Amino acid sequence: MSDKEKKSDPPYFMFSNAEDLSQASGNVDSYDGILSSTASRRSYLDIEPNISVRNDFTKEDYYRFRPLEDPGNNHRSYMANCMKAYEKVGIIKNIIDLMGDFASQGITLHHQDKTVETFYRKWWELVDGTERSERFLNTLYRCGNVIINKRYGKISTKTKKEMSKAEDKINISQNIVKKTIPYKYDFLNPLTIEVDGGYAAAFSGEKVYKMQLSRSLKTSLEKNPSVLNSLPDYIKKAMKDGSTKITLDPKTIEVYHYKKDDWLLWASPMINPIIDDIVMLEKMKLADMSALDGAISNIRLWRLGNLEHKILPNKGAIDKLRNILASNVGGGTMDLVWGPEIDFKESSTQIYKFLGTEKYQPVLNSIYAGLGIPPTLTGLAGQSGGYTNNFISLKTLIDRLEYGRSLLNQFWKKEIAYIQKSMGFSSPAVIHYDHMLLSDEASEKNLLIQLADRDIISVETLRDRFGEINNIEESRLKSESKKRTKSKMPQKADPYHNGNVESDYIKIALQKGELSIEDVTDIKPSKPANVESVTSPSPEQNKKISNDNGRPKFSQDTKPRKQKEVKPKSTPTASAATVLIWCQEAQKTISDVLNPALLNHYNKTNLRTLSKAEMIQLEDIKYKILCNIKPFEEISTEKLITILESSPRLSESQQIIKSSIFTEFFDKNNRSPNIDELRHINAISYSMSFF
Repeated sequence: MSDKEKKSDPPYFMFSNAEDLSQASGNVDSYDGILSSTASRRSYLDIEPNISVRNDFTKEDYYRFRPLEDPGNNHRSYMANCMKAYEKVGIIKNIIDLMGDFASQGITLHHQDKTVETFYRKWWELVDGTERSERFLNTLYRCGNVIINKRYGKISTKTKKEMSKAEDKINISQNIVKKTIPYKYDFLNPLTIEVDGGYAAAFSGEKVYKMQLSRSLKTSLEKNPSVLNSLPDYIKKAMKDGSTKITLDPKTIEVYHYKKDDWLLWASPMINPIIDDIVMLEKMKLADMSALDGAISNIRLWRLGNLEHKILPNKGAIDKLRNILASNVGGGTMDLVWGPEIDFKESSTQIYKFLGTEKYQPVLNSIYAGLGIPPTLTGLAGQSGGYTNNFISLKTLIDRLEYGRSLLNQFWKKEIAYIQKSMGFSSPAVIHYDHMLLSDEASEKNLLIQLADRDIISVETLRDRFGEINNIEESRLKSESKKRTKSKMPQKADPYHNGNVESDYIKIALQKGELSIEDVTDIKPSKPANVESVTSPSPEQNKKISNDNGRPKFSQDTKPRKQKEVKPKSTPTASAATVLIWCQEAQKTISDVLNPALLNHYNKTNLRTLSKAEMIQLEDIKYKILCNIKPFEEISTEKLITILESSPRLSESQQIIKSSIFTEFFDKNNRSPNIDELRHINAISYSMSFF
């Protein structure tokens, strides 16, 4: 019998009673779970009877079947993954670009010598320092390692003078003979650079860097001889020898790392710790894209017959139903006439529950936290851990920006010092940035100005906090002061500086009569209008004008006038002055007698311990006693005690006089009088009360 003629076992076992079902009991042993994939060949099955141990599953096992997601285990793969994330993930690219732009914002060069400053700024434009600074920080935050190749050019004295004066950009040629300065900075791809000697070079202290030459680069250079001829000699030699690696000149190479340990060759990029979160974010996006393809899929199940009642459809019934369903492909209601053996079920997808933003928030929070971005800056403040966590995250971001800026300063300071020595300048230029603050800058600056006004902090500290360079500002202030002295610059005019000092001097001199109007201006005063002479009236007019009440108008004297006798008021004036002098001496006598008694009454040791209110009350008592003594009357201790015991009071006129003098003093001085002034007011009031 051939194989075709052999009858195969039926796909289903038909049973009608329990005896038939017992024949299938051996098939139950085949029921078991099947692993879709296993990354480990280790097995812990039946280590004891009926006991098995589940195999472990680590990240290495996971990545073995997903090599494109494997972050690697060396710094070259770390840098490659971070650079790929920067190119593919918008969040990473935006944050790295923002950090690079923010940390290099407003970088400029300053120097106290204007000519040297102009030279440095022209060189800064030549090397495109602002753009190179941004690329430095971007590469540092993205790759963790920055490798810079410098190109130098010769510069003559003539070109130096032109760069110190000219406004246009100067192009430096390598053929100029005399002095040499950098004129081009190239950032090399860290993935193409390796350290000669490997980890052994980390202990030698001197690292030799080599750049790998790819086949495409070698082919491109061979096809373009003009480009090859413009390259340095050591690259030409490597190309000629057919070498696959080029040893870079250590004099033209600068390498900077982002927080690298001493025993490592390369620094780990800042993005590397969150690579898994970035992969998770991308996989979630891919899952959403896949889910959208089946977002509106529905399944409808038509069942003919009934196994419970052993009713099976024949081929004609199945084909008939299929044709009816196929002919109604549009929407709307379908009326179907059929027998009782038909059943219908419909199922719809619930994929809309998966397509939401909630699942992204934990992953985005992990990415932002790893980059040092607080939730308050990302719009996810509701998911934050409070003010403290936000402050720490913001502090982390600022520290990372400051760290990158410190490495950038280290690089540019070396280049500026090299130019200073090469060109023979007396001092190097200074790097200056726009002040970077995320706090209330206006309030902080206002507080610093107030502290400087109160001599709590120095002017130099104030300039440092404002981001200005103290030596340069001192030089500029001296220059401006000389210009104002020579009237080459207008004087300052604001609430703190009087810009019209000379005009004020002229006004004072005119008021004192030391200058006339002709001395200060060419404008002449206009002459007064002519006044017609008044003719004396005739006698007839005198009669008409005459009045019975006195001398007629316009009448002339008929005889010499009697001279007026002026009698000075010597007695009252002399008496008032004498009384005033006596009153002042009387106040001293009264004070000598009453002060000890009144201090004993207040339980004080001396007058300094009295309060201001007690002093005023003490002077008021003395003045009341004085007003009860007549001028030039002898003052004794017994008389003062007698007056004090009788509760002395002021008369109405004395109160009015003192009140008017006190009010006049307050209106003119806008303050209350002190104790000495109050005694003078009491003496004047006493003198005026008698005259």
